[in-house]
Amino acid sequence: MSKTPRKSTTGLRQFLDMEQQRNWMEGKTNLSDAEERSESMELRFKYVPRFQKLLARPQAQTVLKILGVYGQNCIPIPRKTERQYWSVSCLPSTSDKPLIRVNASWMELFTIYADGDGIRARFIVHLSDFTKDHSTAQGQLDEALLEHCVTTPEDVSYFVPRGEDIFGINVRGSASIHKFLASPARYAPFEDSI
Repeated sequence: MSKTPRKSTTGLRQFLDMEQQRNWMEGKTNLSDAEERSESMELRFKYVPRFQKLLARPQAQTVLKILGVYGQNCIPIPRKTERQYWSVSCLPSTSDKPLIRVNASWMELFTIYADGDGIRARFIVHLSDFTKDHSTAQGQLDEALLEHCVTTPEDVSYFVPRGEDIFGINVRGSASIHKFLASPARYAPFEDSI
């Protein structure tokens, strides 16, 4: 007789359940985080040169401010989850040449790119958060909502990758990225099925 393998909890569910996440997204609760961040000098030394290269870029201060807003608004319990769940990469060596990339587990959630001396960003979110009926039907996409989340409609574009309820949003310009992150149409990064 063989034992049925037990499915372990993965993704963000390791740290909070659906109700806790929903309440956090709706601003109904504050989640308790770890009191202090665990330190790893080896990791810090490994990435210092890339961080210094980022600081030399004209977009550095803008990128760091936006990353701070993203971390505060879009990553629940950041200190508790940073080593086991999400990561930020400075100047990752990928073909699309991003300035920073935030991943949850293996999946990209947020990326900032240079755009001349300015920046542009890519968000991976739930399609159902941007449809008129909260379904995963692409035909129900609420383009007016997308345009309302940025300073000018030309600053936003989108794409629909393969996969259930996945949606990609491109936002151009610091002001539009800030407005998107502060939008009352609060969205969840695409993480709860990872």
